Amino acid sequence: MGHPTLATPPARTYHQGMATIYALKPAFRNLLRPTAHALARAGATPNLLTTLGIGISIGAGAAIAIHPTERWPLLLLPAILFIRMALNAMDGMLARERDMATRLGAWLNEVGDVVSDAVMYLPLALVVPTAPVIAFTGLAAATEVVGATRATRRYDGPMGKSDRAVLVSLVAFIPAAATVLLTAGILLELLTLRNRGHS
Repeated sequence: MGHPTLATPPARTYHQGMATIYALKPAFRNLLRPTAHALARAGATPNLLTTLGIGISIGAGAAIAIHPTERWPLLLLPAILFIRMALNAMDGMLARERDMATRLGAWLNEVGDVVSDAVMYLPLALVVPTAPVIAFTGLAAATEVVGATRATRRYDGPMGKSDRAVLVSLVAFIPAAATVLLTAGILLELLTLRNRGHS
């Protein structure tokens, strides 16, 4: 997002329908604002924060894939998900509040969410039943793509990005309940997909 040669994207409007944890994001941003602006003063750009979020997601997924029989990668996952959400909130904050938004940054932000989900969630198939993991991950990507391609950016719930992070954290802490949790998540993702695709 720090590339001066790229045009600043036009302002987008946002729509939030059915309740989701995303509704807490304004309060979360307020807590993170001092840190975000301190990082900007140190030279951080929104693109850097977005890329860092993708990088730690890849690292978390790789740890699970390399050590599928060990507990520590799963116990680490909730912390990584929280850090990723914080980085995601701060990159958007800097883009808007410090006029650092670019078309590249907008693209990277949308694609980064889908990639980060995939690289963190799919390795869980080595630990818990495969089919629910694949279905959950595929529907997560579908909800983000549909939300991003609407005329008004959609963040409808009930299974948005933050909600998925909470559910996957529960899976990481309680792998024995993975099938039940992921099946519930899949049903809620289908409802989310319907809500985001609704005009």
